Amino acid sequence: MTMLSPHELATLMLVRSAPDQLDTTRVELDTLLDYRLISVEPRAGGWRRPMLTPAGAHLLEVAARVERKRYDDEPATEEHYAD
Repeated sequence: MTMLSPHELATLMLVRSAPDQLDTTRVELDTLLDYRLISVEPRAGGWRRPMLTPAGAHLLEVAARVERKRYDDEPATEEHYAD
């Protein structure tokens, strides 16, 4: 698999968090379908609802884990304690 573009990754995140608000004509959806990261559920009236596949959900879980690790590995600064 090649790397996803930032737009494709953002679209995958939107499929997870707001699938009903996503423009189903986005070209990124085709790539995500090709990689089997999403599936499309047909709905009444010809409307399509994108859904994460297990592979898509796994990819987002791994990305979140990597981001948390990256944050945990950063040296502590005053900015981290400003909250």
